[in-house]
Amino acid sequence: MRVNIYYGGRGLIEDSTIYVINSVTEILKELRVDVQLYNLYEKKNSITTLPKTLKEADGVILATHLEWFGIGGLMQYFLDSCWLYGDKNELERLYMMPIVIASTYGERDAECTLIKAWELLGGIPVTGLCAFVEDYTAFETDSNIGRRIEKLTENFYRNMNQHQTALPSSSNEVRKKVLKTKSLRLTPQESEQLSEYVSNDTYVKKQKEDIEELAQMFKGMLGETTEEEDDYCSLIRKAFTGADGETKALYKIALTDTNEDIYIRVNEGKLECAPELPGTVDVLVKLTSGIFESIINNEKNMHQAFMAGDLTAKGNFNLLRMLDTFFDFNKE
Repeated sequence: MRVNIYYGGRGLIEDSTIYVINSVTEILKELRVDVQLYNLYEKKNSITTLPKTLKEADGVILATHLEWFGIGGLMQYFLDSCWLYGDKNELERLYMMPIVIASTYGERDAECTLIKAWELLGGIPVTGLCAFVEDYTAFETDSNIGRRIEKLTENFYRNMNQHQTALPSSSNEVRKKVLKTKSLRLTPQESEQLSEYVSNDTYVKKQKEDIEELAQMFKGMLGETTEEEDDYCSLIRKAFTGADGETKALYKIALTDTNEDIYIRVNEGKLECAPELPGTVDVLVKLTSGIFESIINNEKNMHQAFMAGDLTAKGNFNLLRMLDTFFDFNKE
């Protein structure tokens, strides 16, 4: 038999939740139960992959420390991941004991939140431990508290060992008839694979950039760019004189009076210009369409407009100064 403990606190020395977890672990091990602890604060970047660990368990303990309000962001993130990526068939057989230790008001509400969340996931909650702790040293040395922890842990073990059936709950009916994930219909294996992709920041960033690039391509194919935007980009492309092969920069020109954006990317001597381009902007320029047209008409350049206060800029100012060298608006 195996029990997984998911701890959603911050690991502080004065957090009596850790004392309770350690006590519960010792009692379960005496009952020959294998216990695996998952500290969510140590796994912030891989919480979405943790639902697959539920398949190895017969029971679950959700333990959190209430410092000001609610069950905490890490525990909420874990429960969200169970809903999105967990195998619902596996969740339905799992018993869950909540542990909520509070240093402020609201421990009962937090315990109810954990119980309701587990019921909506399809699991079976059992009686847990919920307490307000003002002095953690007094709490941890109180023999009555120790006996209470022992009784609750033994009850949790009996529920798992005897496979006690839970009484019917309206939460189960709500889950079946109302609550439905909006995601694609995936197999448990596909959900686990998706959770691993979601935890990979580099993969997610690349996917977002690819989606933005595809969206921009299809906008162009469907003719969704305005004629004025297309004219600006056409003039910019025509005026481009080239850049050295080492220059890489993404500019965003925001026309404040028309709420239009023009992106210019210079990369290895090549130019891209469009209303949207993926990537991190190196220089953001804000100006009116009238000032921008005066620059296109070669009446002034970007540097002169900046010095005159006709535009504002953020980012790498060396790249801003280089922008004037890329274009010749007198070019036929």
